[in-house]
Amino acid sequence: MSKKAEPTVILLQGIWGYLSQRRRIQMGLLLLMMLASGVAELASLGAVLPFLAVLSDPARLWQQPLVQGLASSARLTEARQLILPAMAIFATVAVLAAVVRLANLWLNSRLAAAVGSDLSCEAYRRTLYQPYEVHLQRNSSTVITATITQINLSVAALNALLQLITAAIVATGLLIGLLLIDWPVALVVSILFGGAYGWLAGSTRWKLRSNGERIAVATNQQLKALQEGLGAIRDVLLDGSQPTYLEIYRRADRPQRQLQAQNQYLSAFPRYILEALGTVALALLGGLLVLQRGSGTVVIPVLGAFALGAQRLLPALQQVYTGWAALKAYNPALSDVLAMLRQPLPAGGRLAAPMSFRKCLQLETVCFRYGEDLPEVISHLALEIFPGERIGVIGSTGSGKSTLADLLMGLLEPTSGRILVDGDDIHERKNPERLHSWRASIAHVPQDIYLADSSIAENIAFGVHPHEIDMERVRRAANQAQIASFIEANDQAYEGLVGERGIRLSGGQRQRIGIARALYKEANVLVFDEATSALDNGTERAVMDAIEGLSRNLTLVMIAHRLSTVSNCDRVIELLGGRIHRQMKGVEVSRHNP
Repeated sequence: MSKKAEPTVILLQGIWGYLSQRRRIQMGLLLLMMLASGVAELASLGAVLPFLAVLSDPARLWQQPLVQGLASSARLTEARQLILPAMAIFATVAVLAAVVRLANLWLNSRLAAAVGSDLSCEAYRRTLYQPYEVHLQRNSSTVITATITQINLSVAALNALLQLITAAIVATGLLIGLLLIDWPVALVVSILFGGAYGWLAGSTRWKLRSNGERIAVATNQQLKALQEGLGAIRDVLLDGSQPTYLEIYRRADRPQRQLQAQNQYLSAFPRYILEALGTVALALLGGLLVLQRGSGTVVIPVLGAFALGAQRLLPALQQVYTGWAALKAYNPALSDVLAMLRQPLPAGGRLAAPMSFRKCLQLETVCFRYGEDLPEVISHLALEIFPGERIGVIGSTGSGKSTLADLLMGLLEPTSGRILVDGDDIHERKNPERLHSWRASIAHVPQDIYLADSSIAENIAFGVHPHEIDMERVRRAANQAQIASFIEANDQAYEGLVGERGIRLSGGQRQRIGIARALYKEANVLVFDEATSALDNGTERAVMDAIEGLSRNLTLVMIAHRLSTVSNCDRVIELLGGRIHRQMKGVEVSRHNP
């Protein structure tokens, strides 16, 4: 999903557009807290000058008219009595400034986490709602990397942005304070340090962005290596190919970590250079001020204020630079997340009532191809299916059987032609709810059943919240799928876990749980796509007999290789090259060799 990223400002503006009104208000309130941080730092810097003046020469400060007025109100009678109040004021302001900064840091992290959660959920929501064709074209490792890793990096980027803004406001407050103390010196200091950071930023920006793009690619390859190695663990163990997959993983993992280390170095190294430069500058400043003004007593408060200001200013400038560097490094992650957020949502509601199928399901000269440059998989196919019919579909591998099933279920849209239910086009743009209603009326049993690492009951009532599962329907569906006796023979029965992808079950048991899942849905149309291929002949016969006992109002489409599977169907359609080669009655199938 990674590609050449847009400028960081454009990406941030794009992500801002997906924030809720509540988050935007919170951002505005946080900005006020950031301004409070800047004011607090300005106050703490302003408090140091009179404090140092009291320590170095209290008599000189005592002569100031403003101090005399305040001293009289506080009933102070001599210069030495100024030390304690000055110390208390300075310490109080410093503590309050620290409290404001800590509160700001806590709020920054909390808001970044909340925004990250919002973006992650919205990106996942939009991904789930993409058409089936989009999912067919994607690599799952790319989607997982973008949804988890890139979202996490984007949260880090948002946190860095908030800290950058806070640090910039704090630095501005400190510079204002230094300008008020001695503007010529402050101007030189700001030009010196600001110019140094500006030069460093300009020299590292392209390296940070390039490293970020390479990290995004390596992260995707790393996850892909994990999925492939663990997904084929049987073959890996049998073939002894662990070194091969380990090497693939290593080639993705090591460069990624080296690039991350390089980015961390590029973000941190200016601090040490500028700290040394600041120390040298402070020493030169002290010498010049003494030579210029001729008195250490006069210079010490100013020098102390600048020392404290520099001690606060340098970390703030470093944080600005670090936040900027993080944004540049995470630019590709922001780009990937924004691409996921920009995925269009389909029209129509999320939930729809099942469509009533009363007259006819009709494929009207339907053609389908998976890409503009690819050949047609289904070609000018015309077919009518009536409510309650049992339709068998047979054909050699590549004849278009599974594609036909996806078209019938509304997962794929014809390249040309129409699919009509009771005369209504299910893909009509003006009525998107019709497609959702049609899908809601269908239950599907694929050849490869996906089982979640949860209980048997949750896998049969797949997608239903555990507290809303109808256990009576679960048991009835399990009985019809000829799996109830196996489930109930175990101690935990329907609460027993199936393991990741059903690893604790045999192929036939997984298949029967998949059939029970479809029956639990109590849909009007059942589509079996090679669903009994993993069953032995006896179990298949028992399952088919159970299905035969279902209501004749249930329409059944059975895609199969074995002729025995479709022998009881009302009609059997043989596909050849994406076209209907011939149709026959189920009882005739056993006498033909398709």
